[in-house]
Amino acid sequence: MKRPELLSPAGTLKNMRYAFAYGADAVYAGMPRYSLRVRNNDFMEENLATGIAEAHAQSKQFFLACNLMPHGAKLKTFMEDIAPVVALGPDALIMSDPGLIMLVRERWPALPVHLSVQENTVNAASVRFWQQVGLSRVILSRELSLDEIEEIRQACPDMELEVFVHGALCIAYSGRCLLSGYFNHRDANQGSCTNSCRWEYKVGQTAAGEAMTGVAQSGQTRHPAADGVYLLEEKERPGEYMPIFEDEHGTYIMNSKDLRAVEHIHRLVQIGVDCLKIEGRTKSHYYTARTTQIYKQAIDDAVAGRPFRPELMSELENLSSRGYTDGFYQRHESQELQSYRDNSSRSARQQFVAEVTAVDEQDGKAVLDVKNKFAVGDRLELLTPAGNRQFVLESLEDLDGRSMTEAPGGGYVVKARLPGECADMGLITRLLEETGHPL
Repeated sequence: MKRPELLSPAGTLKNMRYAFAYGADAVYAGMPRYSLRVRNNDFMEENLATGIAEAHAQSKQFFLACNLMPHGAKLKTFMEDIAPVVALGPDALIMSDPGLIMLVRERWPALPVHLSVQENTVNAASVRFWQQVGLSRVILSRELSLDEIEEIRQACPDMELEVFVHGALCIAYSGRCLLSGYFNHRDANQGSCTNSCRWEYKVGQTAAGEAMTGVAQSGQTRHPAADGVYLLEEKERPGEYMPIFEDEHGTYIMNSKDLRAVEHIHRLVQIGVDCLKIEGRTKSHYYTARTTQIYKQAIDDAVAGRPFRPELMSELENLSSRGYTDGFYQRHESQELQSYRDNSSRSARQQFVAEVTAVDEQDGKAVLDVKNKFAVGDRLELLTPAGNRQFVLESLEDLDGRSMTEAPGGGYVVKARLPGECADMGLITRLLEETGHPL
């Protein structure tokens, strides 16, 4: 079977380096001012040059997102701003606006352009349209099922297709959301989303007897509470109430669980999807390393014909998330995954506690940049690009060699003896036996 490309997020140079070390074939970063992560972007021109050069030195690829929907002011500056960036040699631009795509195609016809998920491509006819325009890859909408993806693959065999397999999901259609612009005039489609869907809201009920509006009359048996009028109050806007309601299709909420589709990697490989993409340019280097490592393992298994390992789902539970869903990929769980998905959150959890920054040549002990508290006697796991090893921490000391019983938390630098060889880019997690521990 053809091996798909694993594409990881790179919000910073550090994240990019961890992505490559832990198995990514390519990374994507945002172009300053013209991507959907304007507020969280380490890749200004100097870092872009460094990142692209380092990627190519490892025979990896570096894609650049300029996928916002520009108003006239940005349109006037776009070509002047992007010319020096194109000169750096990114492997492709990720774009969504037809006008910007036209301008780039006219000036740099040989430069590959990938169609952003923001363009909401959900059928084969749209894929063929963008292929005729000259694009080399289409990132399909998140709102597609596995069967629909396969149908598009069969209808468009000579077009590269990319899909998201992990990360945040938007409540709007592939990210076309107006909430942030409505609340505080920061337009999500201009790269300034404030994640209004994830703010803290309170729910209240109207006085008894007030009529409910907007509920479909389907004749189905309904819980009496479903016909009440409920009001939403955002924490920073006391006294401003917004009605919410439930109909026969379910409750309308503003926050989605995170996407986790590792159990579908085998099917996506069989379908022949060209690229599997992890979302998370604003996440930590630990998140980038962990997700990249796990999805690479799933791809390795699928390509080699080995069965899916459900424990990979559990390992992703070790990351902080809003809970997981497999999105629109399937409508019903298989019997084996129903049981495992229900129990996966009860398995051991982990907390990122330290980063290996060096190894002392004199005593062979690792120098650790502490991120969270851990102590002698804790069960830890050392993550490295070559593989992971669990161990019990037997001793700890400060940089002057004085013994310590614990590393109190972030800001400390300590030393410890780790199992095996301490590879570069090592990360350490603490195993938490109970699910009640916060991440």
